[in-house]
Amino acid sequence: MRYRREIDGLRAVAVLPVILYHAGVGLFGGGYVGVDVFFVISGYLITSILIGDLERGTFSIARFYERRARRILPALFVVMVACMPFAYLWMLPQELKNFAKSLVAVTLFGSNMLFWREDGYFAAAAELKPLLHTWSLAVEEQYYLLFPLFLLLVWRLGRRRVAGVVAVLAVLSLLLAEWGWRHSPVANFYLAPTRAWELLAGSLCAFASVGRPQRANGGLAAAGLALILSAVFAYDSRTPFPSLYALAPVAGTALVILFAGEETRTARLLSLRPLVGIGLISYSAYLWHQPLFAFARLRSLTTPPPVLMAALALASILLAWASWRFIELPFRNRTRPLPATRARVFAASGALGAVFIALGLAGYVGNGWGWRGNGIVTQAELGARLIVNHGLSDDCEGSFGTSPDCATAPRPDVLLWGDSFAMHLAQGIVASDPGVALRQHTISSCAPILGIAQIGDGKTADWARGCIRFNDQVMDWLRTQPQVATVILSSPFGGILEGDLLLADGEILRGGGENYVAEQLLETARAIRATGARVIIVSPTPRSGWNIGQCLARSTYFGSDPAGCDFPLDTGTAPLRLLRAVGDGIPVYWLHDDICDGETCYPLRDGIFIYRDTGHLSREGSAALGRLHGWMAAFRAMAR
Repeated sequence: MRYRREIDGLRAVAVLPVILYHAGVGLFGGGYVGVDVFFVISGYLITSILIGDLERGTFSIARFYERRARRILPALFVVMVACMPFAYLWMLPQELKNFAKSLVAVTLFGSNMLFWREDGYFAAAAELKPLLHTWSLAVEEQYYLLFPLFLLLVWRLGRRRVAGVVAVLAVLSLLLAEWGWRHSPVANFYLAPTRAWELLAGSLCAFASVGRPQRANGGLAAAGLALILSAVFAYDSRTPFPSLYALAPVAGTALVILFAGEETRTARLLSLRPLVGIGLISYSAYLWHQPLFAFARLRSLTTPPPVLMAALALASILLAWASWRFIELPFRNRTRPLPATRARVFAASGALGAVFIALGLAGYVGNGWGWRGNGIVTQAELGARLIVNHGLSDDCEGSFGTSPDCATAPRPDVLLWGDSFAMHLAQGIVASDPGVALRQHTISSCAPILGIAQIGDGKTADWARGCIRFNDQVMDWLRTQPQVATVILSSPFGGILEGDLLLADGEILRGGGENYVAEQLLETARAIRATGARVIIVSPTPRSGWNIGQCLARSTYFGSDPAGCDFPLDTGTAPLRLLRAVGDGIPVYWLHDDICDGETCYPLRDGIFIYRDTGHLSREGSAALGRLHGWMAAFRAMAR
């Protein structure tokens, strides 16, 4: 297969936006599409090799997997080893337990399935997972586990017919992705069936070009590069992905591959030495950047400064060069490879893989080795302070129900209704009035507003219909409970203010806005009062922009000054504007008055962690605030 410098330059166009996106550079909001560019390039290169072998009659499954092992495993294993001591030193028990699981999953090329299963509202932030980026390697290897065998089985049909079958499979995978982002966006992002079309697009490029002269069309090649760059700069985290939107980087990459002949300006641009150099080390750069960023965020009390992230981005390039020069090249050397034989490659891969699996299982079974500590506090004690706060019981999360564990008395006279920002009030309510007859009806992310729910940013129409149904069920329950005198509503209200709204009749309201949400919130209060109950809203906690709970835990563990976790109060946010807008119709209890003094918020009080994460109160923090400020008495006095 003829070497094409412009393909290596295209790799640089793929990896640099990914690194800058993960570094938090806002200009590169769609930098994640670099992964899609990699998928197309990989599909093209690997299928070109497979077609050549099949047409010459020299195809060998064993040789194919030996090539993959030499290409993928050495640098990957080195990065995994490099991550382990920092994970041991800097991760809290649950974080280390999750990292241990990822060691096993990465070794078995199943990390995409692990991270899909781990994703959720209360899941650890993606930027704190050192091996998160290996999901794309898992997708590729799952593809290459089956695709060569598929080609071997159908090759007798002839190259043209096989290309037709591949095209049909690519269309079906794309249609599945378009369906998937609407109905199961997390699975759609991580799993191979909805990503396969991108690799298959590269395979189709191979079918169209192997054995034929390289085409040269400057306009089409330039259009392809423009499509990639437009996605990098125009897309962001709210763009449904993968979906039809992914056609821009995928089709753009295909156009460059097919039409960037040596004489085109696009090929000359991509063949510039700096781009080719970065392209050559792009695999190692991709491997190194995420662990560097993740551990910087894990070790920092607050958000790492931009200058540090910039330095780490540069460090990922320098480490990538060393990794490419001293690890990748020796294992891929055609004349004197290391190890020398195929059998040794497979044996070494199996042995090292078994070690990673054993270490991962040990960390998982050992629950993150919570006995570690700094002589003052163990990580297990810190982890207990950060446990997920579902309120009265874990049974109160996920769906409408009448579990006795979600009530403190058979006939409640207080209803706590909302999402996770209502859940975290439960301990404080009970602590302020141990005899309170409380019923909790809550579900994460679902604001307690009748008739509307957010869609977009990971919330599908199916999810929104479920949220509307949940709120209707709570309202129906309330109408059967005449003894309920006080209803406490709480939510951050951020999500429902940011995007589109699904209405109860199925209509989608684009950019619903604060006024419409305020009207519906007031209408919800009127419906509550029609049952004879009074209502009050508890405002969301003030936020800092970083994980406050982790800041507190790390300041305690590393012996840093916890004052580094204090943050300025911002009263200009959209949720607070919404609550001020409805304040004449619904009384609002402002939580920032309990947590902040003037312009500064203090998340640590008398050694108690007030927060457990970016905004939720810890169990002990909720109880402390509720007891100190007499929440239940205040709520009853204010409600009307």
